[in-house]
Amino acid sequence: MSKKKDYRPNVAAVVLSHDFSESGLFFLAKRKGIRRAWQFPQGGIDEGESLEEALLRELMEEIGTNEVEIIAQFPEWISYDFPNNKSKCDKKYPYKGQNQKYFLVRLKEGAVIDLNKDITPEFEDYTYVTEAELFKKALYMKRRAYKRVIEYFKREGYI
Repeated sequence: MSKKKDYRPNVAAVVLSHDFSESGLFFLAKRKGIRRAWQFPQGGIDEGESLEEALLRELMEEIGTNEVEIIAQFPEWISYDFPNNKSKCDKKYPYKGQNQKYFLVRLKEGAVIDLNKDITPEFEDYTYVTEAELFKKALYMKRRAYKRVIEYFKREGYI
């Protein structure tokens, strides 16, 4: 099986608070029912959807708003494998993992987070954290990718 078929195409959003230039805060949400599973919003790309359409749809589904300014896109795809303990009936199978395209977005002032907007909420809580807190709180398996994309966005002057 080719790598393309082994990995589910996915978008992910590094979400900045609306006042990031003053506060330096990142948005993190906690996966429903999974202890310490704090992460950025992410989700699959539907057939025929552009990356930006998928990003905005996933933000609406997962955090209840797509009131964001898209600032930048990470130039590469980043792949990761699902943990071995994932159930075979999980919706993401038969994939081995996900191939993600990261975006940097800033919440618009007045954007309202509503984790229960979707029929089947994926997150149960959210918070705003500093960069240092982000790397302590984020799901361990995501930290390397987060560090890579955030360092890129900083180096390019987006953050």
